[in-house]
Amino acid sequence: MAEAFDAVCIGSGINALAAALMLSAKGWRVAVFEANAEAGGAVRSGEYTLPGFRHDWAAMNLSLLAGGAFFKAHGEELGRHGLSLVPVSRPFASSFADGWAGVSTDAGETRASLAAHSSRDAEAFLAMAKAFPAEAPHLFGLLGSPMTTRALSGVAWRAWRAKGAAGTLDLGRFLLQSPRAWLCETFESEAVRALLGAWGMHLDFAPDVAGGALFPYLEGMAGHLFGMALAQGGAGAASGAVVAALRARGGVVETGAPVARVLREGDRATGVELADGRRVEARRAVIAGVAPSGLLRLTATAPAFDAALRRFRHAPGTLMVHVALDGPPEWRHAPLKGYAYVHLAPTLDAMARAYAEAQAGLLPAEPVVVVGQPTVFDPSRAPEGRHVLWVQVRMAPGTVRGDARGEIAATSWEEAGGPFAERVLAILECHAPGTRAKVLGMRVVTPLDLERDNPNLVGGDQVTGSHHLSQHFLFRPARGHADGSTPIRNLHMTGAAVWPGAGTGAGAGFLLARRLAR
Repeated sequence: MAEAFDAVCIGSGINALAAALMLSAKGWRVAVFEANAEAGGAVRSGEYTLPGFRHDWAAMNLSLLAGGAFFKAHGEELGRHGLSLVPVSRPFASSFADGWAGVSTDAGETRASLAAHSSRDAEAFLAMAKAFPAEAPHLFGLLGSPMTTRALSGVAWRAWRAKGAAGTLDLGRFLLQSPRAWLCETFESEAVRALLGAWGMHLDFAPDVAGGALFPYLEGMAGHLFGMALAQGGAGAASGAVVAALRARGGVVETGAPVARVLREGDRATGVELADGRRVEARRAVIAGVAPSGLLRLTATAPAFDAALRRFRHAPGTLMVHVALDGPPEWRHAPLKGYAYVHLAPTLDAMARAYAEAQAGLLPAEPVVVVGQPTVFDPSRAPEGRHVLWVQVRMAPGTVRGDARGEIAATSWEEAGGPFAERVLAILECHAPGTRAKVLGMRVVTPLDLERDNPNLVGGDQVTGSHHLSQHFLFRPARGHADGSTPIRNLHMTGAAVWPGAGTGAGAGFLLARRLAR
């Protein structure tokens, strides 16, 4: 006889785990089946270079988790199971050939950093931060709302009452703007524009993509007002804590257990069949924490929905370079030693070129590089006096067709990964001379490696699908199904491909569990 649960989750990404824990807390008997040897999806950590050096596989920044509804409900429980968040007062900065700029939680520090480029921009940024508490309810009300027409109507009505017609229309215009449009009408300094605009690249919003202004704005405001949150010992501590909490509640988390297909009786999902032939019954819900292509491999649903999933477009890929260092990087601009993220993205134009090249299948001539320095705030991740770097390239092509510089002949990631990583490290060396000499160990993780490790990261796309307007809000992943529903009864989707999209906040899992447990 097949083992029976109330809910079965396919995959153990942060959203599936969050949904499983919330349902378990409501009395549901829940099982999670993960194909990988370790739970957590993209939110994992390990000794990927040398013993004693702990690196974050993909996600490093846990600010969305720390500030989200799931953590508000279960943060204390996760703390009892090993999750300790490390506050970061200097969340991000950018290094330029002739200077730097950074945002910290100290208004004086932030003002001085921005004023070095434009006193007008410094005051504009701080004025924006002062006004943010009045704007936040409308923006977070939208991002935390179930993406239904009824819910959207409620958000719009509350904004109308608070801001009036003109204010509501201004908000709507802002939500449609590209990063460049908003940044250029708000700030005069190219450096300040680049400092904030780099955040758009984290979510597939190149400078000229409509709808992308929101993310640089939110990251700028949140970074200044609240800082950043890391997990002590690595981001994987968050996933590990959810797994431990779920097991403590009687839930099952089984790794090395790929799901082969969803079992159905007519138009109702009844469970799953594992790759080893076992059948597991799901009395109330099958929750697929997979990309749209993953769901298509598990079952057919309805022609229109399946067609929408096939049309779902992924963002360009990501290349990771995990580095173990004998000491901290010696940045040309010494204050950069104290920031969690340092972006190496000199101008909006440079970002736009890198994005266009990646979209065309080319290795960018000047890739956008994010240098994470977690050991500045969490020394437990490395032996005493030593450091790890979390180096991320945004963006890289999922499939290599050529090199924008014409220097790398290889067109497979197996052969192109090493030379391209050297290009990335050469950029870092220009900003932090001597870093290369401090390298004790290094691991390059290409977009192909990311997809092989986790099929949800198609082409190395760490955000599991573009957030462009055509597949965001009501259209993520498909019109009428932004709540995670599918045409098959009791079959639901969660994960970054479902509204509200990418990040470590577990928003999709939270909203789904809340709906199911009513």
